[in-house]
Amino acid sequence: MTRSRTTTHHDPSITDDGARASWALAVAQLVSWGSVYYSFSLLVVPMEQTMGWPRTTTNGALSLGLLISGLAAYPIGTWIDRGHGRTVMLAGSVLAAAMLALWSQAHSLWVLFVVWAGLGVALAAVLYDPVFAIVTRAYPTTFRRKITLITLVGGFASTVFIPLTQGLTEVFGWRGCLLSLAAVNIVVCVPIHFWAIRPPAASSAHDQASQKAQARSATALALRTPTFWALAVCFTAYYTTLATLTFHLVPLLIERQVAIGWVLTIMGAIGPAQVAARGLWFALGRRARPAVIGLAVTGAFPIAIVILLYAGTSSFSLLMFALIFGGANGMMTILRGTIVQDVMWTEGYGSISGLLSVPSNIAKGIAPISAAALWAVQQHYALVEWTVLAVSLVSFAAFVVAMRCAVRT
Repeated sequence: MTRSRTTTHHDPSITDDGARASWALAVAQLVSWGSVYYSFSLLVVPMEQTMGWPRTTTNGALSLGLLISGLAAYPIGTWIDRGHGRTVMLAGSVLAAAMLALWSQAHSLWVLFVVWAGLGVALAAVLYDPVFAIVTRAYPTTFRRKITLITLVGGFASTVFIPLTQGLTEVFGWRGCLLSLAAVNIVVCVPIHFWAIRPPAASSAHDQASQKAQARSATALALRTPTFWALAVCFTAYYTTLATLTFHLVPLLIERQVAIGWVLTIMGAIGPAQVAARGLWFALGRRARPAVIGLAVTGAFPIAIVILLYAGTSSFSLLMFALIFGGANGMMTILRGTIVQDVMWTEGYGSISGLLSVPSNIAKGIAPISAAALWAVQQHYALVEWTVLAVSLVSFAAFVVAMRCAVRT
């Protein structure tokens, strides 16, 4: 199995104009993240107020979606390895729009669960993992810079869509807001995925069989590699904490009686912090060693949680938390998209990335409802915050182990 630095065959599944295609895919990521992933935390409170649904139950629907997203990650990665990236992302955007529209008409809890089951599949098909796999296949020698660019633009998702979603909710209500977000997916994401990603070139049955065999071989080797398992623990722990804060930070701040204006400011600061951190990585280019940056990122996240624990209602401290949290998450996204190729290999990357995503996305699915259950014990977020801190320390320790195993390998 060759290392990433020696894998050079160009895949025609993305347009030859790599710069324009990368920018277009970056815009689609901004819309997908902003309209599907970040919308729940802003819509959950007005939805609960209108429908009278308990928070544990609404978070259960979200958890179901994230769980399904985790289970769908591996087959979707395998399809992308076989050259079906365009079909995957087109179908994902259409499904996302359809589920957002259905959500706007939800009058029963079972509809909300159906919506998030569909959105779980859509999330697995349109967010970073599939686009990283497509870009890695298409540009094996320049994928790092293109992935950094895509995440750089995608980092504005919360900055753009948190105030946009809040404004649409205030003007049209939460149902009208969801219809607007569905329309954005159809108008922006579907055309981009159709244009920027080409269908696979015609290949013989022998070539298709060879691709399948290569993906299976890469996956089997990964499962026998300690580095893979340590990275799996690291990313699973990390995304557990990230999902918890993503969907509970607004209610947590409201519980502390932080003014709604400051809540929006703090949430809005996370996006620019992500972008600034990714911009720094983009500027560093080849000098940025993912292993070193990974240690800094996984170490910064527990520091951010400690600041949040003791910040109280201090605007300065909460802003510092948002900047460190956002910066760490910004770099983690690039790290997640490039570390496998740097310490393992690029062959079968879609399948391997999908395997790594399975436990991470399952953890994402369990985290919001688990946090809601922990909150219900004392009707307070203190226990949730201490649990998040402990899990973030596990993530740091696992990354250290992964890098040591990679060196030995």
